[in-house]
Amino acid sequence: MSPVADERDRIRAAMDRILRGTPEHSNGALTIVALAVEAGAPRNALTQRHTDLKNEFYDKVRARGGTPDSERRLREQIRRLKELRAADAEELGQLKADVEALVGALHQATMENLHLRQQLADRHAVICALPTQAPLGK
Repeated sequence: MSPVADERDRIRAAMDRILRGTPEHSNGALTIVALAVEAGAPRNALTQRHTDLKNEFYDKVRARGGTPDSERRLREQIRRLKELRAADAEELGQLKADVEALVGALHQATMENLHLRQQLADRHAVICALPTQAPLGK
């Protein structure tokens, strides 16, 4: 699809309207999507054909002291992901500690079982049965 002859002019006019706060065809967000809608052009016109205009738009937004909406959303997502990563790291640390404790308990039970089997094999050993406990939850 070939670009329309006045596409660059329409993008520049749309850029001016959005930056002035007087959008006519979009919600006026400081995003490439809103700029494309405002200009009546496909988004890929800015992301592929007119990347210089896309960069100019973002430069003007930053020069005004604003942060593009897309950047603000990404920063918020990064913040949430960092929080999740920290929570996961804490949980992983606890799980590792639990595994070590369980391995220790398993080793102890295995050694006790081995000892009992050796006593059982020795016919002269005295083995006392331990009282059984009722299953949990009853």
